[in-house]
Amino acid sequence: MARSLIWISDQRITGWACTHCGWNYELPPLLSDPEAKSAYDRLASGKFEKHDCAAHGPVTSPGDKGDFAARARKLVLRGFKPKDAVEIALQEIAFETRHDPKIVAKVQKDADEFLRRVKDGLI
Repeated sequence: MARSLIWISDQRITGWACTHCGWNYELPPLLSDPEAKSAYDRLASGKFEKHDCAAHGPVTSPGDKGDFAARARKLVLRGFKPKDAVEIALQEIAFETRHDPKIVAKVQKDADEFLRRVKDGLI
């Protein structure tokens, strides 16, 4: 699969990123002018085309350790049943990772572990 430019927004960063490596182009704070936003998007696209994935290390995926449980726990705290929270978190991560089979398989294991821990009263 070819690399592509994606928009990310989480606790760490908001801006453009590469799907295959850790490269990102963070959104400057207080950027509100539509023309400035358009210029930012053009700059990000140009820098994305020129970057070398090998120089930026591996991408940190939404399926990384601990992230799934945190997502599911937030949904449970909002009032979702654990089984529904797991399904929603699974769907979100699959969508965010473009249904990457390796990540989806890993996250499914995390989901099963989360439900097991809930059933055993550990969470």
